[in-house]
Amino acid sequence: MQDFISNYLKTHEDYFKEVSAYIFNHPETRFEEYDSAAYLAAECEKQGFEVTRDVAGIETAFTATYGTGKPEIGFLGEFDALSGLSQKPGETSYQPMDRDIGHGCGHNLLGTGAFAAACAVKAYLEENDLPGTVTFFGCPGEEGGSGKTFMVREGVFDGVDAALTWHPSPVNAIMNYSTLANYQVYFRFKGKSAHAASSPHLGRSALDAVELMNTGVNYLREHVIPEARMHYAVTDSGGFSPNVVQANAEVLYLIRAPRVDQVDEIYKRILKIADGAALMTETEVEVTFDKGCSNYIPNRHLEKLLHESLVQTGAGEASEAEKAFAEQIWNTLPESEQKNFIDPLISFGYRGDGSDFEGKHVAESISAYETGEGILPGSTDVADVSWVVPTAQLTSATAALGTALHSWQMTSQGLSDFAHRGTLRAAQAMALTGLDLFTSKENLDLVKSEFKAFRSKNDYINPIPDEVNPSPLNPQN
Repeated sequence: MQDFISNYLKTHEDYFKEVSAYIFNHPETRFEEYDSAAYLAAECEKQGFEVTRDVAGIETAFTATYGTGKPEIGFLGEFDALSGLSQKPGETSYQPMDRDIGHGCGHNLLGTGAFAAACAVKAYLEENDLPGTVTFFGCPGEEGGSGKTFMVREGVFDGVDAALTWHPSPVNAIMNYSTLANYQVYFRFKGKSAHAASSPHLGRSALDAVELMNTGVNYLREHVIPEARMHYAVTDSGGFSPNVVQANAEVLYLIRAPRVDQVDEIYKRILKIADGAALMTETEVEVTFDKGCSNYIPNRHLEKLLHESLVQTGAGEASEAEKAFAEQIWNTLPESEQKNFIDPLISFGYRGDGSDFEGKHVAESISAYETGEGILPGSTDVADVSWVVPTAQLTSATAALGTALHSWQMTSQGLSDFAHRGTLRAAQAMALTGLDLFTSKENLDLVKSEFKAFRSKNDYINPIPDEVNPSPLNPQN
């Protein structure tokens, strides 16, 4: 099995590199991944999958299925990019390109790796005439859109026996921490314009309301749980003329906490602050719920299988040229980030003291697997899948040590041979794990029993209200 998957991925290496490059060179933000989704869905069809487009009412979401019957194993692929992270690939200095969108989180690699794993599993099932179903899920809008949470709400993952995914990073490990749940909400204030010099008394400033709301939330920070996070961006300041009282202004809040009920409690307090800001400025406030996601639920049995597959696959070695490039990337980092580069890796599942990285700028090892009760200080819509399907995720080294996600350095490394090998490493580990579940009823039963035991004590409520629909990034502006 291992030789088959390894040979398959090696034989098709150039093909998957082309897939990754296409997605990288067509960066699109949440729910507008028209080129990437259409391309990837078409490639699935070329590989013999049956494709269903526009799933969950999302134009850029799709499923690609091969086989019949049980079990059904899913691979989760993403392909959305980030605004503000355009960067010319292969460079060691900040060089943005014309369009200010880029794959600063490596989703061109993520989607390609999950697709490659699904293709490899399909090939093995065909070769050995095995029953079961493999499904590749084309999942849009992870960055600030919670595309999978919408898909879960619409029942897209119903009937799936287990789901596997991965994420690019500087390290090889199993991502086994929970994550922060969140709500993302727009607050739009409407006031009355007036000449700011001759008749300011006639105006009612929406921008004042935004500033007062932000001040109120900043005072709230002392009085919420330490794990909570409240971020905001002023997405409409009301215009560029200081001599006009701003009649309209908008702020977007991202509220995080370890559990959805904790997020909801903080959200309700923020609603009161927004109402207070409107009262103080005699403006009106409109609240628009944008999206939400739950906390991630690890499945320990599935994680152990995935780690065994990752160890079987191996970490590989970087070339001398890749090591030299990684050192140049390292030298672009501030001294504080260099000094504390291990801390973010712990969130990704790294369980070591850093000694395996001594004198290196790339990871050439696989972290030991240890379960942990910590919380990754970030959010992912993979979490909602984990509430309805047993789920596990790994991370594979595609970037130099110290590289932060959502940075130009991450984008710059997105087409490198090192990143591509990391993608195929992840694909092989996921494919081997998927096939283990196809061929070992005992392992699949252990995974499903653990999931069933958790769900028997914990109810799932999708955090996105039924009336909320997926929307592009900041559709008002």
